[in-house]
Amino acid sequence: MPNYNGVWSLSTQYQYAATWSADNVSPAARDSSARGVFSGASGANNVIDFVTISTTGNATDFGDHTGTAYLSGGVSSSTRGVFALANNTNVMDYITVASTGNATDFGDTSVGGYWFTGLSSSTRGVFRIGYNASGNDTNIIEYITIASTGNTTDFGNRSANIRDDAGLASTTRGVFGGGNASALKNTIEYITIASTGNATDFGDLTVARESVKGAANNTRGLFIAGNSSGDDNVVDYITIASTGNATDFGDTGAGAINGPCAAANQTRAIDAGGERGGSNVNTIEYFTIANTGNATDFGDLTATKQGVSALCNNHGGIA
Repeated sequence: MPNYNGVWSLSTQYQYAATWSADNVSPAARDSSARGVFSGASGANNVIDFVTISTTGNATDFGDHTGTAYLSGGVSSSTRGVFALANNTNVMDYITVASTGNATDFGDTSVGGYWFTGLSSSTRGVFRIGYNASGNDTNIIEYITIASTGNTTDFGNRSANIRDDAGLASTTRGVFGGGNASALKNTIEYITIASTGNATDFGDLTVARESVKGAANNTRGLFIAGNSSGDDNVVDYITIASTGNATDFGDTGAGAINGPCAAANQTRAIDAGGERGGSNVNTIEYFTIANTGNATDFGDLTATKQGVSALCNNHGGIA
C-alpha cells in the first residue's frame, strides 16, 4: 500500500486500501495472468476459448456467445472483453475476461456484415466494419465505451472502402494495416483513439496482403501472416508512436497461415487458427515482441477453425 502522510478517519483508510488493491496490481503480475480469448469460427460456431499468454499449452473452453461469430472483431479493457460477432449480424457480446461463462448482449453496431476488426485503449473500443450485409466493402470506423453497454457511435472513416484488414493499438493510437479493396493493400493508417476523425497515412507493410492480423504491446505492433499471392508466413513490425514503413520481424513457425487471429500481452504476441493449404488448423504460436525472430509453438485451440477473432486483457492499449 502507498505511504501517505497525515491523520485519516478509519473510513478514509479503508477507501484508500480498497483502491490500492483494485487498481494498483503490479504490471508484472497483470501481464503474467493476462488471457488471450478466442471467439467463434467458420460455420455455426458460438464457442469461446482462452489461454494464459505467459504460459504455453492448449486452449480451454470459456463459454458461448449469444449467437454465432465469424470474421468477428474483439476489443477489451483490463476487465471486460467485447466482441462484434459479425457473421452477417450487428450483434455485440461482452464477457468478464478473468472469469469463464457465457457472453451477454452488449448492443449493436450500425450495420451487420463480415470482416470486423477491433482495437482498443483501456476505456474505448474501436471497430472497423469491413464488409456490410449488402455485400459491399466499407470504410466505417465506430466506437464504444467498454465499461458501459449500448450501440456503437460513429468515429470516422478509413481512406478507402476496405475489408479484411488488421488492427492494433498503443494506449493512445490505433493502427490499421493491409486488407483488400479490389486489390490487396499494403497501406497502414492510424487514428487517435481518444478523439474521433478519419484515419491518417502511417506507411506501408512489407507485403500487400489481406487476412493479416495485428497484435501489440504499448510500443510495438506486429502484423502477422495473411494472404498475398497465397498463404503467407510474413510477420512485420512497427513502432506505433512513429510513422513509416513496417520492418520484417520474422516468420510464422509452422508454415504460412491465411487468416489466423492474434492477440498480445505486454511481452508476447500469439496467433491462432486460420488456414494452411485450404485446411483449417488449430495451432497456437507465440512471439516475444521485444525481439525479432520466428514464432514458437504454444499449443492448440479446442478445435480446428478459421474466421476467429481474439482479444487480451493486457494488450498494448492498456496503460
